[in-house]
Amino acid sequence: MEDRRAFFKKIGILGLTGIASKLVSNEQLNALETFGNEGLQNAPFTLPTLPYNYNALEPFIDQQTMTIHHTKHHQAYVDKLNKAIENMGGKFVLEEAFKTISKAEPAVRNNGGGHYNHSLFWQLMKPNPSSKENKPSGKLAESILKDFKSFDEFKKEFSEKSAKIFGSGWCWLIEQDGKLKITTTPNQDNPLMDVVTEKGKPVLALDIWEHAYYLKYQNKRADYIANWWNIVNWEKAEELFLLK
Repeated sequence: MEDRRAFFKKIGILGLTGIASKLVSNEQLNALETFGNEGLQNAPFTLPTLPYNYNALEPFIDQQTMTIHHTKHHQAYVDKLNKAIENMGGKFVLEEAFKTISKAEPAVRNNGGGHYNHSLFWQLMKPNPSSKENKPSGKLAESILKDFKSFDEFKKEFSEKSAKIFGSGWCWLIEQDGKLKITTTPNQDNPLMDVVTEKGKPVLALDIWEHAYYLKYQNKRADYIANWWNIVNWEKAEELFLLK
């Protein structure tokens, strides 16, 4: 298994899921990579490699922000999570831990959420050098139309809820009981945790911590949110939406 993991990492599984799926079954792929990141679920955890360069999301998110956000903030969550669980022993799977996270130490909840949320966040963005209009398609687009009446209405609601988060947190598009819903969580909580009111399967995520945007946008959170729509990776969101 380790040889196969190394092989997929070499060919760049972050961006070549389609090629890899021809070589192994979907079940094997899911076991290898939940979001396309080595070490996301099982301890000891590691910082995932970004599927693009640090400057690739410009002009919407700048290189300095991406570099610091990934190598400093996300790395800190990984390091602190490993420290928090080092004496637990055995297998530690984040998605399973989230189901009873209310019983865990705050360091596990905060840093486990930080690692999971950021690993997902990186995957849900992609370069858009031509600044083309960026919209979803396929089944996800159909569900957005059904549950929000239009993409513009969905975008407006998501943007407004993101802007109104008090302090630091995340805005999510989730699937809940067969319907799409927009929800927010404080700090590094996410919709898979037993501590949140609105639980569901994550489809889209936006980081609203100041370290995600302050170097470029300062206090203009609304501008950060507006520009983020240009780099949403709707293909990845569709993949998560269809994931059973």
